[in-house]
Amino acid sequence: MKKTVLLLCMVLMMTACSKRAVKPIEGKCDCPTVEKVVTEEQPIQLPNNEAPVVTQTEATSIKVTPTKSAVKVPQYGYLAPADWQDLDGLLQDDLIAAWPAWIQSCTRLVKKTQWKPACEAAVAVKKPNNAIIIDYLSSYFDVYRAQNEDGSTSGLITGYYQPLLKGSRKQSAQYPYPLYREPKDLITVDLADTYPELKFKRVRGRLEGKKLVPYRTRAEIDASPSPLAGTEVFWINDIIDVFFLQIQGSGVVQLENGKQVQVGYANQNGHAYHSIGRLLIKRGELTLAQASMRGIKNWARKHLDQLQALLNSNPSYVFFRELPAGLPGPLGALGVPIKAQRTVAVDPRFIPLGAPVFLSTTAPNSTKPLKQLMLAQDTGGAIKGGVRADFFWGAGHKAGAKAGAMKQQGKIWVLLPKGFKLPD
Repeated sequence: MKKTVLLLCMVLMMTACSKRAVKPIEGKCDCPTVEKVVTEEQPIQLPNNEAPVVTQTEATSIKVTPTKSAVKVPQYGYLAPADWQDLDGLLQDDLIAAWPAWIQSCTRLVKKTQWKPACEAAVAVKKPNNAIIIDYLSSYFDVYRAQNEDGSTSGLITGYYQPLLKGSRKQSAQYPYPLYREPKDLITVDLADTYPELKFKRVRGRLEGKKLVPYRTRAEIDASPSPLAGTEVFWINDIIDVFFLQIQGSGVVQLENGKQVQVGYANQNGHAYHSIGRLLIKRGELTLAQASMRGIKNWARKHLDQLQALLNSNPSYVFFRELPAGLPGPLGALGVPIKAQRTVAVDPRFIPLGAPVFLSTTAPNSTKPLKQLMLAQDTGGAIKGGVRADFFWGAGHKAGAKAGAMKQQGKIWVLLPKGFKLPD
């Protein structure tokens, strides 16, 4: 009760002194604004749009041998109790901007016993403002400081976005590069039920006789003819845009008639992600500062004869699905539409999906503080660790520029319902 009164007093003081008006909730769709496609640059295409023929090697069966040291599952065990006073910047944040994202999280979390009271109380709030939200948070949540396995409290904060691509539903010389839907022969095995120590570990492959073998690599999928021919969702005009879409996990395809369609992550082939930027740095072809999306595109234009081999060095391949029209944003791993500048991707071994988190970092390429209440609604293949987050900037080229430039250090606090059971 004392914490609640203290926080409310601080809010009233801030409201009296600040000249910034808090934005009211408007009764309209919070849909992502995507600017028109920039057509200044020619799309990156391979000569004659030819894909190399890949010789299929004999498949080796997948073996899973769980051991005590194979996979460590923290189960939120690296969250340390903290105080509300630690959240420097919370009272200055426009909490109303984060509220719709929290309500989205609650559509899933309300089904979980430990989250149900907090979510039911949130839905009952009809006219939220900063003071009401602060009172609600302090009444239903406790604060925990995120930590890495070594006990450190600072980590890497990167950015991601929803790219905008030019595409068609039909293949042509202008649109030669496919986005594939999830293959019917792709098998995904969740090992948690059989091996609890392998929770969050999934095995993907395909059957050859009675053996589960690794699924096809990028080189095998992009071979000519492709083993996935006939399963295309869309055809895209730029091979690098397809590659980066697979890294981001969702995007917007602008069709020839100007209509924009959202595509989202469906599944992945099970192979580990290998960074082509890191490889170009290792080979001395790019510096660390040059290894951005723009820098890699510039390299690709000058080395079309080497481009396919570079892409094939990353065996990971992502499959997509067309999302229903009218969604307010791409779907995150939680299964709800994510919100620009209020959603972060996290490692679900350390932070519960759906949880409110307070992020303290700096703006891209800047020392300007960026301190906001966020929602942990997504995950990512490269997002590993207790203090590691990917900040969702939104859709289109401007969001992409911010996401590409964001490589900041930051700290994370997690809000969990009072009485939340943490591991011993």
